[in-house]
Amino acid sequence: MRTVKIVADSSADVLELKHTAFAAAPLKIITTEREFVDDAALDVDAMVNWFDSYKGKSKTSCPNTSDWLDAFGDAIEVYCVTLTSGLSGSYNAACAAKQLYESEYPGRRVCVIDSLSAGPELTLIVEKLEQDLAQGLSFDEICREIEAYKQKTGLTFMLESLKNFAANGRVSPAVAKIAGVLGIRIVGKASDKGTLEPTNKCRGTERSLAAILTHLKENGLSKGKVRIAHCMNESAAQKLKTMILTQMEQAEVKIHLCRGLCSYYAEKGGLLVGFEKF
Repeated sequence: MRTVKIVADSSADVLELKHTAFAAAPLKIITTEREFVDDAALDVDAMVNWFDSYKGKSKTSCPNTSDWLDAFGDAIEVYCVTLTSGLSGSYNAACAAKQLYESEYPGRRVCVIDSLSAGPELTLIVEKLEQDLAQGLSFDEICREIEAYKQKTGLTFMLESLKNFAANGRVSPAVAKIAGVLGIRIVGKASDKGTLEPTNKCRGTERSLAAILTHLKENGLSKGKVRIAHCMNESAAQKLKTMILTQMEQAEVKIHLCRGLCSYYAEKGGLLVGFEKF
């Protein structure tokens, strides 16, 4: 019997799937005062509001090898999606878990997928895996399919604050101060190497959403899937959805809330947009 499971770290913002066994390996957000585990029990809004007044340093911690092994469970086939290796050690830990799992249980197989991205682009990859499984593709076919699919997806984002990026040492405090001053938003994208790159500094939400829409069109979105993740900014997410469907009626647009890890980096007001380039 073919026992399969899809697993992802919590940056995918997925807690369960309708038709396939799923498990999430949680990342952690760590401060000098508190530690937040990004699992189903996390009160994300409370965490975001707590960070509004926190002034100290913070960092994130990826799932370790044991966390990944727990997520694999006892499945014969495992499809594992990780946060970009350009920003996290999650991929390396998952690869180590794959080696241990396949060594201890001959005949079991694990496909580890480096998303080279975060948030809703991982959501798209997870959805594609479930689709391929429903079509009855073999393990090797699915591994090939998903690597090809990754070349046809992208991520763009809008951030109202870079406070946590600065606290985590990922951007300088001077750069972080730009965001939020006089309504400045940072618009950017995930690079081919899996790093996050600012592309525009826009004043106000309207111009920021227009910049995102331009990026989507320039990168080939016409009738594919779009997944918008937001951190306490439903109005901007809905507005972007309307803008996309006005110009690309056949696009499939869905909105969801950021979980803990993505909320920590997106911060209040942030949007992450995963999309298909066709």
